Amino acid sequence: MKATEIRDFNAEEIQQKVLDLKEALFNLRFQHEIGQLENPKKIGETKRDIARLKTILNEKI
Repeated sequence: MKATEIRDFNAEEIQQKVLDLKEALFNLRFQHEIGQLENPKKIGETKRDIARLKTILNEKI
């Protein structure tokens, strides 16, 4: 997800995306622990997306 795309969202949409990505991160970590995750880089990408969303949310507030 690119920062330019995120800036088009309002604050509520960004907060919802953060919650969705946190849930996805939990599931990715669980899959990684039981050995079902095919691409471990997806965990890092999800963390960066969460950080990007939170940064832009703080800019808007």
